[in-house]
Amino acid sequence: MTAAMPGDAGAPAVRSRPGVTAPEAADRTRGRTAMLNQLLLAAVVFVLGVLVAVGPFTGEPVLFFSGVVVVVVVTAATLVVPWSRLPYGWLAVVPALDILAITLMQVAAPDTVLGLLWIFPTMWLAGGFGLLGLFGVIVAIAGIVSVLTALSATAVTYRTLLLPLVLFAVAATSHLNARRSDAQRMLLAKQSQLLQSILARTRRQEQVVTEVLDAVDFGVVRISPAGRVAVTNEAHGRLQQGFEPDDDRAEVPAFRDDGSSPLPPDELPLERARRGEAFDDQVVWFGVEPGPRRALTITARRLTDPDGADAGAVVVSRDVTAELTALRARDDLVASVSHELRTPLTAILGYLDLAMEDPDTPAAVRANLDVAERNAERLLRIVADILAASSSSASSVEASLAPQTIDARELVAAAAADALPRAAGRAITIDVTGLEPATAWADPLRLRQVVDNLVSNAIAYNKDGGTVFVGTTTDGTSSWILVRDTGVGISDADRSRLFQRYYKAGADRRTGTGLGLAITRDIVRAHGGELALHSAPGVGSTFIVKLPAIAPEGDAP
Repeated sequence: MTAAMPGDAGAPAVRSRPGVTAPEAADRTRGRTAMLNQLLLAAVVFVLGVLVAVGPFTGEPVLFFSGVVVVVVVTAATLVVPWSRLPYGWLAVVPALDILAITLMQVAAPDTVLGLLWIFPTMWLAGGFGLLGLFGVIVAIAGIVSVLTALSATAVTYRTLLLPLVLFAVAATSHLNARRSDAQRMLLAKQSQLLQSILARTRRQEQVVTEVLDAVDFGVVRISPAGRVAVTNEAHGRLQQGFEPDDDRAEVPAFRDDGSSPLPPDELPLERARRGEAFDDQVVWFGVEPGPRRALTITARRLTDPDGADAGAVVVSRDVTAELTALRARDDLVASVSHELRTPLTAILGYLDLAMEDPDTPAAVRANLDVAERNAERLLRIVADILAASSSSASSVEASLAPQTIDARELVAAAAADALPRAAGRAITIDVTGLEPATAWADPLRLRQVVDNLVSNAIAYNKDGGTVFVGTTTDGTSSWILVRDTGVGISDADRSRLFQRYYKAGADRRTGTGLGLAITRDIVRAHGGELALHSAPGVGSTFIVKLPAIAPEGDAP
């Protein structure tokens, strides 16, 4: 019975009000709804008809079976009439005829409860035809019950009013349920439209993102929280060449950034990303010389969902083969030229020394030779810096280190003492009151190179009559070396590029080769330390070198 009730799943999905013409096929469920409701009533009437035919019946059989025939005829009509092609109001004829048929059966046996059959058409009219259907039910039932009560000439009791009251309550409940069902259906339809628009917009956005990712020349890989590759773009397929260790193709050997040290499979970028690591600009070489090789710089970022949980990672790779090859060629050329310059410069300095030591050399000539010697020595230092820069990759610097436990205070004090003559020429004071006992695990020669460079810069870019402060301190685990000047300072724009090779800052810092600080930072990092800078234009600059105070585990002698 529930499946055939108006407002349920069998009710029309889109329903017009009575008197409004619906287009053909506007409601393809209308005929099925009429058929289900009518078949249910017909089944109940058929059972009653069988019981009346085989058992005793005190009413008028002809009148009763006339009602049964009307129900059967109406049921047959619901099966053959194309209700979807008729105005919706015509469908109300079916429950109206059912009310008439049930009235005939009730008149045939007034002392029975056959009037309960009015519930079927009552629910149909009240639930399927809105307020007009509910009003029609109330009028029809009230009129029929009143007429039957008047014809029977019986007194009006609660029994007389009970049936119409029950029918009115059923009609009102059916109407309210139908309205609620309509509201829910409308809400679901709007939600469906909203979801469809969101889905369409999401698909458009996904298509745009896919087209953008496929258009760029760097590879993009999206890794799910489970570690599976979820999304890749076309560039990744072109660039990977052994990027993934489980690739079906022949595995291409991978090497570290130096191009020669093999990279273990568990250190490949995708494997690191799958383990939850995030990293920047890992350089990996693929391929073995003399065959084709490719260098990729790879960055991984972890992703989080709105709840803060891990949502996987995105890995971006870029082809830097041409850049690294060009840099390597430049460094090789610079190293070759610089190496060729050292031999004649050394010879020039030697002969200048001999000429200056000759007692027959006039004083005026010796002064000129002294100027030539200073410039030759400066040129030799420049050549030395260029050679150091050309071979100052992390691996080469680390290989040349011979760290040991040293007294950083003594080393800095010696460097400051050696710089006093140069500082005195510009009335610059070197303040060593900040030197405290501090040990460091470092190569004394390379660390002295670092301190000499920082103190030399502090003097060169200081103001006449300024001060250079040097200091050392330690906490037992790390040690710090500080060099601070009262000079011109460094702007924010220059500070971000100050440690790049061959870069020279603003007009006040144009001297030198632009290699000293780059070499200094490479040496500090090779020791496992870091070089920090604090500066402001017109105030001065402070360089802080952080080094391990003790030998790392496994490195102690």
